[in-house]
Amino acid sequence: MKFKRLKHRSKGDLILDAIVYFSLIMVFILTFYPFWNIFIVSVNDATDTVRGGLYLWPRIFTLASYKAVFTDNTIVSSLYVTIARTVIGTLTALLVTTMLAYALSKRELVGRKYFNTLFIFTMYFSGGLIPFYMVLKSLGLIDSFWVFIFPSVVSVFYMILIRTYIEGLPAEMEESALIDGANEIVVFIKIILPLCKPIIATVALFIAVGQWNSWFDSYVFTYSPKLVTLQAALVKILNQYQTGSMQTTAQQFATSQTRNPVSSDSIKMATTMVATLPIVMIYPFLQRYFVKGIMIGAVKA
Repeated sequence: MKFKRLKHRSKGDLILDAIVYFSLIMVFILTFYPFWNIFIVSVNDATDTVRGGLYLWPRIFTLASYKAVFTDNTIVSSLYVTIARTVIGTLTALLVTTMLAYALSKRELVGRKYFNTLFIFTMYFSGGLIPFYMVLKSLGLIDSFWVFIFPSVVSVFYMILIRTYIEGLPAEMEESALIDGANEIVVFIKIILPLCKPIIATVALFIAVGQWNSWFDSYVFTYSPKLVTLQAALVKILNQYQTGSMQTTAQQFATSQTRNPVSSDSIKMATTMVATLPIVMIYPFLQRYFVKGIMIGAVKA
């Protein structure tokens, strides 16, 4: 059947398909190869890496760099902090943002236009970093784990996405539930949330990626080494602010494992992989919802 379809297609269509597929393959190579190169450098012997010429596969495979990374207390502690802020921050932001979107989707809400305008205003104007810092300090959030959670508990952009999705749901379902005696909380939990899985999964992915990749708040609002996030530690390593301490860890590990020495470059590559892989692995589980959620405005006039 496929052969017959190809036979009836014109030569121009086949050439166009070949160009499209070739372009997609080239884009894939250009975007994937830098990540692959980081991986092969991280699993290659450090002294052999200096020779160069690593393109498709490591010459001398070793996990010494990853062992050195996971023996560094700073990296391990920052990994726990990042996992905790990603899980707690994503769940908290989803709950608050979804509840806010549901409330603002009610046309009978008193002052609905005023509240919508007020929230949208914050998307374009802010007080700046110093006033924001002073507010957090007055709330006692500076140098606290909760400074990663509370300031990002509501995103106006995500609220608008979820609110628009809720407004597109059939109003009869909610009305029939209210007639049967259900209150707003029951309607929200048992009707709205299940129907909003695509947009909630999409927003959850965006929030989780934002929480996982965030590093600036760790730099500005925390001072304790116990609150350093993984991305903040990675930025320090890549900027060579901690090169001395990382080399010390590498040298200590290399002393006990003389066959597989490590270097600052291999430590950087291994840390980059540790900081990147977990959040990348989440995407396949949310992909089916992501496609539906991201097309929210495509079928609405």
